[in-house]
Amino acid sequence: MPIKFYNTLTREKEIFEPLDPKEVRFYSCGPTVYNYPHIGNYRAYLFADTLKRVLEYNNYNVKHIMNITDIDDKTIRDSQKNNQSLKEFTEFYTEEFFKDIKLLNIIPPFKFTKATDYINEMVKITETLLEKEIAYKSGDGSIYFNIKKFKEYGKLSHIVLEDQKENASGRIKADEYDKDNAQDFALWKAWDESDGEVFWETTIGKGRPGWHIECSAMSMANLGEQLDIHTGGVDNMFPHHENEIAQSECATGKSFSKYWMHNEWLLVDNKKMAKSAGNFYTLRDLIDKGIDPVAYRFWLLMAHYRSKANFVWEALEGAETALKRLYRLYEELGADIGQVDKESKDKFNEYISDDLDTPKALTVLWDVVKNENISKADKKATLLDFDRALGLGFENIKKEEIPENILGLAKEREQAREEKDFKKSDELRASIKELGYEIKDEGDSYRISKI
Repeated sequence: MPIKFYNTLTREKEIFEPLDPKEVRFYSCGPTVYNYPHIGNYRAYLFADTLKRVLEYNNYNVKHIMNITDIDDKTIRDSQKNNQSLKEFTEFYTEEFFKDIKLLNIIPPFKFTKATDYINEMVKITETLLEKEIAYKSGDGSIYFNIKKFKEYGKLSHIVLEDQKENASGRIKADEYDKDNAQDFALWKAWDESDGEVFWETTIGKGRPGWHIECSAMSMANLGEQLDIHTGGVDNMFPHHENEIAQSECATGKSFSKYWMHNEWLLVDNKKMAKSAGNFYTLRDLIDKGIDPVAYRFWLLMAHYRSKANFVWEALEGAETALKRLYRLYEELGADIGQVDKESKDKFNEYISDDLDTPKALTVLWDVVKNENISKADKKATLLDFDRALGLGFENIKKEEIPENILGLAKEREQAREEKDFKKSDELRASIKELGYEIKDEGDSYRISKI
């Protein structure tokens, strides 16, 4: 079954055809490790994980690289505020990120690449661009990319340089800048006092890399000069990805990435997430409310990755309730694992292979659960198969052991019900609830679950 992806570069849905049938070269923009990522950041990482899972579900061998940005304006600024070395500061948040992705069932990439390990590669690309006179050195020793030398600049974000005449002649040394500023950007930043002890002595001078050159160097060093897929959030499209294309293609003379894929914004109460707005949430905020991080993954799967998602606590809590129900129904299927239902699998794969249509894929999952014509063993096999693409963690579900004292109270309550002593039955239900468990009557039986 052919896979179709929406390519931001062409603004069209295209059949996926890798450059090398034996291996998909896949690069994702990862975190800048100066703080805990917020849940909007994790939408990008979960999207990349789902994409990789779907490719592997369709029997592709995927070589996935994700960067760790451990050198940029923010990491320097905040490490200094904390009176820590850049390495000590960034390693803490890198480890926290690794803990978070495990909680979200994100499969680690083939390799995480730290920017500080690729300074030589960044210098080499910069030297190439200087030799080609596409880059130039300013008076302070910083090196900039001349965007007027790349005629296709703007082909990803559709920024038109002719409409940017006033801005395009300037230079920007900052890693991040206004979305309407198409200007020459820094490849290499000459050292100044604000950098403190963060610098490298290189053939192009004493200093540090610009943000954009980092991803070009790390991706090409590990995947070659041409990639199959490059992903990130829509906020990375300009300037970051636009600048990656410009410097990479000018350095190599080759097309950089065949497919560009971007996930949409995560809004909170229909507003952009910001600390100043009081709507800035990390994974820890979810955990503090007793919500399983996988419920956040499940909630995101209910929306298409190219649609804006509006985060409200009630919606996430509803998703967790649905996920718990799904887990419970899975547990009730028993221990036997049968055969994957082919008709259901074909339908499921048809949806996820159509630009990762996870909302429709989830409807197939629920249909399997409800289908009385599929045996329990076959249902279990089918759900496990689907989960290779969805990552909801069915294989890790363990049947919950109910404590003996709770089981005793439940039996006592059942006896009270048989004797029609409903007052005592209600009292025992309340006692069970106080101990953190819930009892639900189901016909002639009952079910106990942890609250």
